[in-house]
Amino acid sequence: MQRKYSKWFVARYTTAVFLLSLLVILAILFIQALFFNIPFSFSGIIEIHKKQPIAYFIDFLPFLLAIASFLISRHVSELKTEAETFSEEELTHQRKLYRFVEKLKEGDINADFSPAETDILGKAIVNLRNTLKRSKEEEVSRREEDERRRWSAEGLALFGEILRSQKENIEELSYSIISNLVKYIGANQGGFYLLDDSDPGDKFFNLTACYAYERRKYADKRVNWGEGLVGACGLEKQTSVLTKIPDSYLNITSGLGKANPRNLILVPLIVNDEIHGVIEVASFNVFDKYTVEFIEKVAESIASTISSAKINLRTAKLLKESREQAEALQAQEEQMRQNMEELQATQEEAAHQAEKFISFNNSVNHTLIRAEYDVNGILQYANTKFLHKLEYSSNSEVEGKHISMFVNKKDRVWFDEIWDSLAKGGHHFEGDMKHVTKNGKDLWTIATYTCVRNIHGGVDKVLFLGIDTTDQKNQSLDYEGQIEALNRSSIKVEFAPTGDIVDINDKFHQVFGYNLTESKSKTVFDLFHPNDRKTIESIWDDVTHGIPFEGQLKNIIRSGEERWFRGTYTAVNDMYGEVTKIVFIGHDITREKLMEIETKEQTERLKIQEEMLRKNEVELNRKLREAKEDIKNQFKEIEKVKIRNEKTLEGFLDAIITTDQDGIVQFFNHAAEELFGVDKADVLGQSIRILFPPDATDKDEFLAAYLDPQKEAITGERREITITKNDGEEVNVLMLLTEAKIGRETTLTAFIQNISVDLF
Repeated sequence: MQRKYSKWFVARYTTAVFLLSLLVILAILFIQALFFNIPFSFSGIIEIHKKQPIAYFIDFLPFLLAIASFLISRHVSELKTEAETFSEEELTHQRKLYRFVEKLKEGDINADFSPAETDILGKAIVNLRNTLKRSKEEEVSRREEDERRRWSAEGLALFGEILRSQKENIEELSYSIISNLVKYIGANQGGFYLLDDSDPGDKFFNLTACYAYERRKYADKRVNWGEGLVGACGLEKQTSVLTKIPDSYLNITSGLGKANPRNLILVPLIVNDEIHGVIEVASFNVFDKYTVEFIEKVAESIASTISSAKINLRTAKLLKESREQAEALQAQEEQMRQNMEELQATQEEAAHQAEKFISFNNSVNHTLIRAEYDVNGILQYANTKFLHKLEYSSNSEVEGKHISMFVNKKDRVWFDEIWDSLAKGGHHFEGDMKHVTKNGKDLWTIATYTCVRNIHGGVDKVLFLGIDTTDQKNQSLDYEGQIEALNRSSIKVEFAPTGDIVDINDKFHQVFGYNLTESKSKTVFDLFHPNDRKTIESIWDDVTHGIPFEGQLKNIIRSGEERWFRGTYTAVNDMYGEVTKIVFIGHDITREKLMEIETKEQTERLKIQEEMLRKNEVELNRKLREAKEDIKNQFKEIEKVKIRNEKTLEGFLDAIITTDQDGIVQFFNHAAEELFGVDKADVLGQSIRILFPPDATDKDEFLAAYLDPQKEAITGERREITITKNDGEEVNVLMLLTEAKIGRETTLTAFIQNISVDLF
């Protein structure tokens, strides 16, 4: 890379050397002319060259020296330029480093600085900054962790006391637990579900206590085992934390508004891997990890208490049931013997009927998904196609299972009504039906549920036949979802190739103000300002020829107001490649556009204000310097006056002592030293009490008020008192107190006159 140098410096130095060399040569020729006695003229110079041939070489010296000086000066200039550049860069680096260090001194540990690879000092300071930042973050984290431990320990102690004090009444215990838990963790609603497993075939959770918005709520709610969030939590035996719950889930409102909490936690009450209930708490705030852990610890304590109570009740119940079951078993044995005889008679008839259906069943099983359920919804038979489509490997996995196992929880509401009707012999169901596979996938079918009646006309079982339409249904739902999402979030308009509006969505109606009937009488060109028509016609021509447009355009809405939109105009072709319609999809960006314009204007105003502030800052700094100088001079003058006054008081014959509002000695003159027999250095800065005996305040109220800073001193009155000198001698004196207040500071000055000398 070519090195930089100063051309002016090189030219000046080279020219100077060249001219100096010419003068030296002329001087040499002049001396030679005098030496040979030759006239100093052009002919004389030629004569000198003839006598001294070396003069020809000397004639070239100016050019040689000029070349040499050019090379030397250029090298010197390059070195000088490099040195100046390095010096400036180093100075800039030092200034940046200084500003960085100043920010660190001010406590700004987030200050940024990027040292060079060779900057050892800069790297060390950056490392120091990082260390300080980590230390601060660790300290904050440690304090938060300590506070969480304390909060958790206090909460566990609170709920431990509740569990110990209210064991007898389970409803009151439930309410006390859930109400205190909701308040302690700062939630909004809570429910206490207790598992009723008295009937193993019909386990359910019963809502025993409910608390919401600082009030007790009375709700009678039953949740079947495995159903809903509560049932699923009990089935899975795991804590569930949800951050987005639908409005319909919570049916208790605050009465102050329609908003419901969006965060929900469900914690199972488990002890020894046995579930006893579920705690459900809802809050507007997200549940922190330590809050979840706290609720789980409380749940363990609750489960242990409930388990103890339930074990006692269960033991008594099992004893009673065992006696009843023994009696029932004996009756069932007799009934079974009779049933076996009847079954043998019907088996022959069943075999005959089975032969007729084998051929039909084989045909159905080959083409359709088939399953048979009893009236209670228990699966009795499933063909191979049913197992394959629902991803099961054998009949043992599905037979004996309830139909709810194959139906999504969200579809149970409407499907349960259909099933109840079928179980009672109602009309058959035919339509789209979504099942759930073993791996949780959706299986869409065109399904038929039909009642199979027995010889008495009653419902014997329910037959399910279906055809797999999952791929077609998923594609259809996906398209419908995309179109719905697009209509909710974007403006959509469909135009004919001529520009006439064919269809609009609700978003267009909301923004532009035209309904569908009014819109169909408009064209695309009516939505823009007449001045923009040529531009729109050009864009429209491109779009109708297969060139889509994407960008920002200014439209005119029904009210005449201008609005900015960002969107695309795209042509839709039919199967023959002909344009059937033009679709516009866009978003209203008027606010962003206006903000952009306003931002530019504000930027210009800020530049003007910044210049004014800079000028004001210069003027303010000048005034501050002048004010500081005036204050400094005033302090000097005050100090002179103070010294002069102290010297004046020092020469008084009476003892003078000055104390502040705390009773600390500030001034002690020479007469006071002689009167009390102590040195000034031992008294200044000490309490005034050291000059008087401890019992002095008991003898004289004047001294008591003077020596106690909390009491109001008696000023303006001369009092005769007795003082004790350092050597133990008692002296009678007259003492006068004066008070001076300057701002918030108060001083007391005692004038003490030795009257024992005067009396003598």
